[in-house]
Amino acid sequence: MAADYSKLDMIMLKQGEIVLKGQNRRSFENKLISNVRRRLKDFGEFDVYSTQSTVYIEPKTENCDMDGALDAMQHVFGVVGVTRALACEKDRDAIFEAARNYLRDELLSAKSFKVETKRADKTFPMSSIEISKYIGGLLSDEFADIEVDVHDPELTVHVEVREKAAYVHANPLPGAGGMPVGSNGSAVTLLSGGIDSPVSSYMIARRGIHLVPVHFFSFPYTSEQAKQKVLELTEKLTEYCGRLTIEIVPFTHIQEEIRDKCPEEYFTLIMRRFMMRISERIAEMNGCRALVTGENLGQVASQTMEALRVTEECVSLPILRPLIGMDKRDIIEIARKIGTFETSILPYEDCCTVFTPRHPRTKPRIEDVLEVESALDVETLVQEALSSREQVRFNI
Repeated sequence: MAADYSKLDMIMLKQGEIVLKGQNRRSFENKLISNVRRRLKDFGEFDVYSTQSTVYIEPKTENCDMDGALDAMQHVFGVVGVTRALACEKDRDAIFEAARNYLRDELLSAKSFKVETKRADKTFPMSSIEISKYIGGLLSDEFADIEVDVHDPELTVHVEVREKAAYVHANPLPGAGGMPVGSNGSAVTLLSGGIDSPVSSYMIARRGIHLVPVHFFSFPYTSEQAKQKVLELTEKLTEYCGRLTIEIVPFTHIQEEIRDKCPEEYFTLIMRRFMMRISERIAEMNGCRALVTGENLGQVASQTMEALRVTEECVSLPILRPLIGMDKRDIIEIARKIGTFETSILPYEDCCTVFTPRHPRTKPRIEDVLEVESALDVETLVQEALSSREQVRFNI
């Protein structure tokens, strides 16, 4: 059924960095549209299409949950602005009627306003400035208590004259930004129960990376509640990342072997090297091209430059560290924004805090680490952990 553009309440998404792409721009748009359609399934049937750097979401039935859809779209990477809009006929009086009725509540509550017009359809007989002046004048007469302020208005009435119709909407809500998830490949992300790793996962997903989370679980040294905490964090990340399948790797035997056969000051370093090896194998199984960690330079003993070099020496995939130079305060601010902070600070330990050395080696030499590590049957331990891992899927 053709859309009735005389009274269509819809959602418009403004694309972000995609508009800067060249000949491959369409592939990024297609990925964005695919992600949007999947996220909308719980809210009804919609027609989704893209034209002129904008994604249009039109409800097919009257029972679509527009409020739920609007909220979900604010979490889709690749979108910088989200707004409810009313489509109307490309006629100046129809545009005024749409603005007056659709934005009545906003116009009655605001102290000042202006009209801003984009005329993508150059066949329309009025220029952008002429449309703004015409609609602004009529709205000013209609709503006598609101002032016109073209420099710093409380409310901007947006008018867009495009190919199919004209659209009226108020100030757009901020989108999640970044690139569409999946447009830049896949990576394994090491996900603990702390503050940092969910933030690093979010930041890399925001660059268009599909994530495969890996969590190392050391029962009974870490509790079932610690595992559930990480699953809850994964579920929260799906609001931005879409579908996720977390790999939960049993790590107890490896840590006990390290404890029994290696000097204490090397515990954390060798543990981290095992994590990297196992994560790289999982990356190979899933076609991932990088590993992602929440490491932050100098934050703990295992995150000095020397220690990081030792940690990454055992793998060939690149390691992405989005938090490497960030201040802890800034990381916490992002964690609060994306809704992971309160879960991350729940008092359940993860495997990184098990068998923590009293005096960790902060400036290790690779030759010394290799000598210490030679006491372990590395390959057997890695294969044992991989064969016992558990997968938990999250869909949104």
